[in-house]
Parts: sequence; C-alpha cells; structure tokens
Amino acid sequence: MMAFEHHLPILQVLVPMFAAVLSAFCMRGTTAWAVALVASWAALLIAVLLAIKVFASPEPISYVMGGWTVPIGIEYRVDRLNAFVLLLVTIIGAVIMPYARKSVAKEIDSHQQAWFYTMYLLCLTGLLGITVTGDAFNVFVFMEISSLSTYVLIALGRNRRALLASYQYLIVGTIGATFYVIGVGLLYLVTGSLNLADIASRLGGASAEFQRPIIAALAFLTVGICLKLALFPLHVWLPNAYAHAPSVATVFLAGTATKVAVYLLIRIFYSVYGAAMPFTSLPVSEILLVMSVAAMVLASLSAVFESDTKRMLAYSSVAQISYMTLGIALANESGLTGGIVHMMNHGVMKAALFLALGAVFFRVGSVRLDDLAGIGRKMPLTMAVFVVAGLGLIGVPGTAGFISKWYLAVGAIEKGYWPLAFVIVASSLIAVVYIGRVIEVAYFREPSANVASTRDPPLSMLVPMLLLGAATLYLGVYTEWSAGLAQDAARMLLGGLK
Repeated sequence: MMAFEHHLPILQVLVPMFAAVLSAFCMRGTTAWAVALVASWAALLIAVLLAIKVFASPEPISYVMGGWTVPIGIEYRVDRLNAFVLLLVTIIGAVIMPYARKSVAKEIDSHQQAWFYTMYLLCLTGLLGITVTGDAFNVFVFMEISSLSTYVLIALGRNRRALLASYQYLIVGTIGATFYVIGVGLLYLVTGSLNLADIASRLGGASAEFQRPIIAALAFLTVGICLKLALFPLHVWLPNAYAHAPSVATVFLAGTATKVAVYLLIRIFYSVYGAAMPFTSLPVSEILLVMSVAAMVLASLSAVFESDTKRMLAYSSVAQISYMTLGIALANESGLTGGIVHMMNHGVMKAALFLALGAVFFRVGSVRLDDLAGIGRKMPLTMAVFVVAGLGLIGVPGTAGFISKWYLAVGAIEKGYWPLAFVIVASSLIAVVYIGRVIEVAYFREPSANVASTRDPPLSMLVPMLLLGAATLYLGVYTEWSAGLAQDAARMLLGGLK
C-alpha cells in the first residue's frame, strides 16, 4: 500500500495514457467508452488520494523519475494548488463519462467513436500532466499532447464548420505553444535549469545583465499561456471551437482546459517569478487587470447578441475566464482566492450548462434560441439544471458563482479599487440578460413544433446534469471545501512573495 501511495503522481498520468492506447485498439465505441469510464474514475480516485496526502502535510509531494536527482531529472510535484486543479479536472472527466455513451453515439459516426474516446483520454492525460509536472519543458510536452488531441475532438463534430474551428484553434494553439517554448528557452539560457522550483531559486540570484531576458521570457510565457486560456483579445479560437465540437468535447474542454491554462499562468507568476521578485513590481499586473476588465464587459455583451446558445455560453466563458485572471492580477489573498475558487466553480457551472444543451441537442437536434421555444415545459429537469447553473453564472447568492465574485470584490476593495467592485457587479447584470433570454424562450413561449413531443434525456445523461446542478448549489452554501482549499493555495502562493 505504501508503494502504491508513493507512485500516485505518476499513476495520475499513466492511467489515462495507457487507457488511451487500449481504447485505440477497441473496434466498438461501447468498448472504448467502458475503458474511458474506468480510466476517468480511476484518475479521480488517484486525485482524491493525492489531495488527502497534500492537505494533511505541510510539504508538497515530490516524485522524481529515472534515478536522476532534482534539478536534472523530471520531477512531478504536487502542492495545494495543483491538487485542487487535479480534483477539478478528474471530477469533470468522471461525471461526464456516463453521459457520454448516448451523446457520442448520437453525434459521432460509429466508426469514429473509439477514436473520440482515445482522443478524450489523451487530452485528459495532457491536462493532468501539465498540472502535476514540476518541469517547464515537460509542461510543453503535455501541452502538445492535450492540444493535438483537442484539435481532433473539435474536428469530429458533424458540422463541416467544426473542421474550420479545429484548424483555427490549431493555428492559434501552435503560436501559443511556440511562445511558451521560447520563454522556457530564455529561462534555460539564464538559469541552466528546467525544473520550475530550481528556476525560481536561481532567478533570485541572477545578475543585472540577465534582467532583460528574464522579463522577455515572462512576456513570451504570458502571451503563450493567455492564447491557451483564451484571455481577451486572444480568444478568437474559443467561440467556434465550443460551438461546433461534439457536445461531450465542449463540456470537457469548457470545464477543464482553460482552467489548467489559468493554473499554469498562476504557477509561472507566483511560484517561479514571485519567488524571485515581487509580482506587484512587474508591469504584468496592470496589463492583466485591464485585459480582464475589458473581457468581463465586452465578452458578456457579445454573448447577449448570440442566437446560438453554445456560442452564447462560449463568449460567456471568455468573460468568466477574466474573473480568474482578475484574481491573479489583484495579487492579494482575497483576490487570488476568488480567482482560484472560480476555477472550480466555473468548471462545475459551465459543465452543467453545456450538459443541458447537449441533452437538448440529443432530443431536438438544435440549440439555436429560436428552436427552443417552450422547451422548459417539455424537458423540465434539463432546463431546471440550466437555470440553476445560469443563476450561478450570474452570481446569485446561494450559488457557487456568488462565492467567487464575493472574494474578488473584497479583494478589489482591499486593494483600493472601489470602481472595480462595481464593474464585477455590472458584468454580472449583463449575464442576467443572456441567461434571461434563454429562460424567456424556454418557459414563456408556446412550445414550437420541433419540441412538442420531446422529453428529458435518458437517466444516464440526466444524472450527471443533476449532480453538477446540485454541486452549483452545494458549493454556494458549503464553502469550506472549495473556498477553503482555494484560500490555503492562495496563502501558499503569497507566502513565496513575502
């Protein structure tokens, strides 16, 4: 048992990786789905065990491979921050797998279903690898694994525009990865190391002549990662990708991929650069603050005018991502706690929303607003989940979204940015408009012909939705688990700045 616990960090990556290989040899989609289901739940179990170990110990878990000592060898390092992110990624993956069987069978041709699950498992491997590794170049390797599989997941959508969306993301994603690896190369030239913790210790002792390449590396890393997390105005790939990908792919990417990129940005800013120089002394904070505020308003306004509900929620994701980056930019305990906890809260809420839309597509064959008239009466449980998660997105008290925005508003006030607290409230009011449009069409119009005979989806699709809808309410009332863990992570990160 002790040997098993010792190898948990590497098992977190190896389980979905080997499951992907196994899935690739499956002839039938149902068999591949069973492999993905078992692997997803096994990954969740490993993440839970890692989180228990990390939060019970004052020191991070360090796992070194190949017999090479740190910093020469590759190290997997799990602390309070990435244990939190590992839980998010694996929870979303585990919850959506029961839902996936019927949804994937409906939306993807039978001869491509096994490949869909293979790509899903590779994407899960990449995201977990980015989160757990303590090596800067290893991050790049896993980033490419997750990105390449994501391009295929998007392209598997039956709409031909899915191919264009995938190609668009490929171009943007390649540019982002290139910027990231250039930044890593500059850091390697200055420090002679690829281990993130070792880079942080060596940056503090770097001489004045290396300050320019150090700042240049930060610029490349920031732009590269922000392309991946779709921070405004680097978000152009996201609306089409979410709108045209198969429903399960959209749910998984919306709930996890951008959150892992936000985690990576936090890791670079606070654990690497923050340990060597005060984060607030860098110009990044102000730039990130301005971009976050712009996204909160402009992306929310873009969502208001969308008639395709998947694109509507995609623009909403751009706005919601900015709450996370806003917490990073505030650089105080309350703000950073709000940014970190919103990773979890938004992952749960947005996954619930896209699951509901996937169920609507399963029954109706469309998610355009005009085709959903009266659907609230025909699919009451599905739309109830949509309403609850939508209220969370707005930030109504008693929902998960309120907790995130409360911490962010407190962080802004503590920083002396009183107008920023009003902007947070104003952007939430814009969310009332686009969520309200869907509610008005679904509940206050007569059922259209295409929804007249529809009903809620099968139980295997309904239960995951209800679980995430209930989680939206639970995380808004009982905050010890989510906000408590996020606050612990924020304190750990800020401790490196003092």
